[in-house]
Order: sequence, then structure tokens, then C-alpha cells
Amino acid sequence: MLTVVTSFYPMYIATLNIVDGVEGVRLENLSEPQTGCLHDFQLTPEDMKLLSTADVFVINGGGIESFMSDVAKAYPKLDVVEACEDVALLSEDDADSDHDHDHEADAESDSAHDHDHGDENAHAWMSVPRYRTMVQTIASRLAEKDAKHADEYYANAKAYDAKLAVLEEKINSIKSLTNGQNIIIFHEAYAYVADDFSMNACYLLDLDEERSVSAGEIKQVIGAIKDDGVSVILAEELYGKSMGDTVSRETDVHVIYIDPLNRGEYDKDSYLYGMEHNIELIKEAFTK
Repeated sequence: MLTVVTSFYPMYIATLNIVDGVEGVRLENLSEPQTGCLHDFQLTPEDMKLLSTADVFVINGGGIESFMSDVAKAYPKLDVVEACEDVALLSEDDADSDHDHDHEADAESDSAHDHDHGDENAHAWMSVPRYRTMVQTIASRLAEKDAKHADEYYANAKAYDAKLAVLEEKINSIKSLTNGQNIIIFHEAYAYVADDFSMNACYLLDLDEERSVSAGEIKQVIGAIKDDGVSVILAEELYGKSMGDTVSRETDVHVIYIDPLNRGEYDKDSYLYGMEHNIELIKEAFTK
């Protein structure tokens, strides 16, 4: 029996597709963090117990699993697969959170809202071509670990990649609408969406459950909309709805709520469905 544990939802879905139907593989995911992403996630005793049974631990990498030092200390021989190892990660500066407006009002909240990933934006699963690379990396590493089933892992990865390629083709087919468009994002994961669609994320306001938005920041966002000719904002409904409603009342910008795909149904096609819906929302926003 090969026990594979994944760090969180997008890693689980990728690995689920790769090990699908392979005999003798047990796949488990760590307990769900409250926020979906792993920024401040603390391992529970149940998580540590699960990891004690693991042969392979599949993580995203890029620093998003801030608990890895604890894992390495507890289980130094655990085989860790870092899905992002062959991916060109975006810098956290690639979306301009320091837009040239007066932002003294948000200095305190920015300093209190340090996700501490270093200088890299680790949300690479939100880029379809990068996710395709991550799937190949996971498959290759599992094939090395379990050579007996290597052909099955590679075949499954190839089949899943073909489906992901269709998503990438859909993105490319509407780039004529999105190329060079200035947008604002309310989640740093959406810097990857902007990159896939060749859009310019000219302002980032990273919102989550701990983020309280100041009046100064609202003013900055509205200023960025006017200064940069922004017609579309990408936001996450869970944490961005209040801010989105405020901005919509003040401007004629189109706020669309797309899925950050950091949690959802444990179905092997759930990433495909979620990303396809995101693509359709973006297409609609730029055809109106």
C-alpha cells in the first residue's frame, strides 16, 4: 500500500487524477483549513497522525505551506513532492499593491497582513499552463516512488493534461478581448489569472477573513479605476463581496467573482468545472 497525503485541495485534485484506478494507493488530504488557502494554517494532531502514515507528501510549494519546518522536524525521512518545483512563480510585486496613490491609511493593515511567503506568489494552480506542469511533476515523482505503477501514473497524467489543454485553448481563444486590459484584483491568486489572459493587474487589494478595509483603501481603489481605465475587477465572493459592492456603487466597474479553487467538491473533475466557469465569467465581462 502506497499512502499519499496532499497538503490542500488543489494538490488533492491533481493527485486524485494521477492515482485514479491505480491499485494499492491510498490518497488522503490534510484537514480543511478554515480559509481554504494555507496562509496561517496550523497542523492539527490529526494531521500529524495522518502524516505519520504517509509514504509521500504532495505539497504546492513556494512557501505556502508555512508548516513544513514542523513536518520536516517530525518526519525527516518523509518523501515530499513539491508540485511547484518546475514552475516559474510570479513575484508578489507582479500585481501592483503599491499603486501610486496615497496609501498611508493602509500601511498598518498591510504590515499586519503579511502572508510571509517570501517574495514569491505561490498560488500557481490558478494558472492553467502552470497547473499542467505541476500535474506532470507530481506524476513523475510518484512514478519514481512507485515504479511498479509508473505507466499508470503517466497515462493518467496524460489523460488529465489533455483536459487541461482544452481549458488553456479556451483561454487563448479569448485573449484578443483581454490582452493588455488593466484590471484590479482582490486576491493575490488572481495575478496568475491575469497572467494567463495577458491582462495587466495594475492594483492588488488582497482580501481574506482577517482583512479590514480602510476608507483610504477604498479611495485608492476608486482612484486606480479612474486613473488606469479599469473596467473589470476580479474578486473572491467569500471575502471580496462587501468591497465589490462598495466599488460597484461608486463606479461603473464590472466586479466578477471567480473561484480561487482552494476548496470545493472532492471530485476529480472539480478543477476543470471551476476553471471553466471562471473563464466564462471573464469572457462575459469583456464582451459586455
